[in-house]
Amino acid sequence: MELGRLEYLQALVTEFQVTDSTGNKRRCSLALSVSSVSSHTRLFSLAEAKEQVLANLANFAYDPSNYEYLRQLQVLDLFLDMLTEDNETLVEFAMGGLCNLCLDKTNKEYILAANGVDPIINCLSSSNEETVVSAVTTLMFLTTPRSRAQTTALPVVECMLRFSLSANTRLSNLASIFLQDYCSPPQVEEARNLSRHTAVGIPLPKD
Repeated sequence: MELGRLEYLQALVTEFQVTDSTGNKRRCSLALSVSSVSSHTRLFSLAEAKEQVLANLANFAYDPSNYEYLRQLQVLDLFLDMLTEDNETLVEFAMGGLCNLCLDKTNKEYILAANGVDPIINCLSSSNEETVVSAVTTLMFLTTPRSRAQTTALPVVECMLRFSLSANTRLSNLASIFLQDYCSPPQVEEARNLSRHTAVGIPLPKD
């Protein structure tokens, strides 16, 4: 075991947790008192620090040699938890990290067992293009014979149909691959018919 690498990743996770704890305490303090300029600056710095640490963890998820360490440090849970944050940057980095990790069979099974598909599907409604692209890609990687009913549920297929018509070439190409390789013709037809009778859908991300 490479203790140096494990210790460094542990330090990142600890830094993120400490920053999160400090940030939460700071928010409580600001809610109970009149905010000063320095308080706002401090809160902004904490948010930036949290984003930077999460971005570093997501980058380490590119390397398969880190998978065991990231599982040991429960970074998959950390990424899943961040998908429900209001901060779009944190959601983007967490979704990117999960996208990198789910190429691995063990990580894939963990995410599925942790009920990670639903929060990933919710990320399809993000206004952030990178978050949406990572979410679509992750759903592809998570699709198995057992998970297919969930990853290609009707609302997801409807969403992919809309994305396939997007002026954003990157998104439209990815959605077209999803429809062709992961959905059956009857699924696509059912979603297409339903879309003709409703104006409600997941909004397209901003370019």
